[in-house]
Amino acid sequence: MKILITGAGALLGQGVFESLQNSNIRSRLIIGLADPSQTSAALYWGDFAHIIPFASSPDYIDSLISVIKHEGYQLLFPGTDIELPILSANKNRIESSTGCHVVVSDPNVIEIANDKYKTFEFLQAHSLNPPRSWLPESFDLSSESVKFPLIVKPRDGARSIGLYQVNSLIELKECLNRSKRPVIQECIGTSSEEYTSGSITLAGKSLGAITLRRELKDGNTYKASVENNKFFDEFIIRASQLLQPLGPCNFQFRIDESGLPRIFEINARFSGTTLMRSTAGFSEVVWVVEYFESGKIPSIPGDFLDLIFLRHWSMTTLDKSQLISS
Repeated sequence: MKILITGAGALLGQGVFESLQNSNIRSRLIIGLADPSQTSAALYWGDFAHIIPFASSPDYIDSLISVIKHEGYQLLFPGTDIELPILSANKNRIESSTGCHVVVSDPNVIEIANDKYKTFEFLQAHSLNPPRSWLPESFDLSSESVKFPLIVKPRDGARSIGLYQVNSLIELKECLNRSKRPVIQECIGTSSEEYTSGSITLAGKSLGAITLRRELKDGNTYKASVENNKFFDEFIIRASQLLQPLGPCNFQFRIDESGLPRIFEINARFSGTTLMRSTAGFSEVVWVVEYFESGKIPSIPGDFLDLIFLRHWSMTTLDKSQLISS
């Protein structure tokens, strides 16, 4: 099978590639990687490399279709967040003109996941008990009953960029004044009680989940450990079944004082921890490939390897003559 992975310069796209590179199906795959920058490391890891426009470019979809047609790619994995809305909106066009399956969820799922307030509304509507959330216009700044700390973050943010914890009304007002399209959220637990879970949904059924306890640095997971917790996993499977993503979905949650998971973010895609998950036995990328290759519905293990992950920098070195032409 011929697979194209975008986001060769992103942790997400690189994790998808490495999950396949380390798998038992690698020998029967041809893998191309794509990115707007010729100095994106993973461009030099696969079988083919392609320079494509940024997702914000009006030429992005046409360029992607051209690459897929020329190389005969059969499966497309998006490797960045920014591509998800435009790929979802153009999924039918790409698939009908190329025959390539695009592993992206429907636009309504992408919208719920990308908008933090719509995430809250979805979770609340399905009695999944998310942290209480407010838009600034519906939050009573004069109320003496406001409980701190609170979280302020962009409705459409990612990787903790623009996220603030505020501890007073003065801090809250200052933060709202400098934030773009913010949402205010109840602060649940502490950073030592933060988890990331991945689910896989195929043929309309959420098949399984894996949970990692994590530590963040610059918005990314840099330390994590597998948490074989059936209660957490079943909770995530239920949320995923209600949301109905295609393939992978990522959920972030913290534990409240009652020991219950409280989801505060959803990403309808693979995660930056995809390689960690596949190493532990949650082979979500392989399972998606096999599903689109043969219609095979995977059987998900009940438990995963009891591993700890310590992320660190690595390096790809090239002679300047090896740079791909932009």
